[in-house]
Amino acid sequence: MVTRLAEDVWWYDLTGVNAYLVDDGGTLTLVDTGNPWDGRRVVLGVTDAGYAVTDVERVLLTHYDFDHVGGLAQVHGLDATVYVGAADAPLVRGTERPPLGNHKGLLQAVSSPFVGVPDCPVETVADGDEIGSFTVYHTPGHTPGHVAYISEDLSTAFLGDMVREASGELHASPWVMSYDTARVTESVRDFAARTPEFAVAAMGHGTPFSRRGSERIANLAASLA
Repeated sequence: MVTRLAEDVWWYDLTGVNAYLVDDGGTLTLVDTGNPWDGRRVVLGVTDAGYAVTDVERVLLTHYDFDHVGGLAQVHGLDATVYVGAADAPLVRGTERPPLGNHKGLLQAVSSPFVGVPDCPVETVADGDEIGSFTVYHTPGHTPGHVAYISEDLSTAFLGDMVREASGELHASPWVMSYDTARVTESVRDFAARTPEFAVAAMGHGTPFSRRGSERIANLAASLA
């Protein structure tokens, strides 16, 4: 299902996870790619938005997880540069395996054989980097390399799994799905304190908000204090 969240932002409601398509001033951008079996749905979603997969020039990954990068190698015809946080990049490239000494790392390791390695070039990003109209915010906790992306031009924030929506409210990433919930809390607070205002809050799970996104993040951060 494809839903338009804003003038140049589309939401793909995939198999229990979200992906997004953005026209960033003429540069077509995918944000996350769903599960391995979601590749065809992503392709069809790009078509439904009036584009072709060959129009996509960049992919912004919020983090390495089966349900966020799994579709990447399955989006046939994709020829784009992939951006991901430095600590998660070796997992996306397939040059390292998740750590077995962490409960979340163990979950990632179990699912990693089903995640293909993309043919596209993979570039690392760090806090404060700019990619088109997007600014990168390092938000570790859910994974070590987790990042969020904000476009002031589009008044949109892509939050990955730092937070999730349930029953109309935002919640911080829970222990069972996170490397370090203390760092999740720190990331939410830091993100709320230093980001500009934005309307659209687009997270990895749950229904994204098209209004008052930064206000909702601020409220969550205050509740975690």
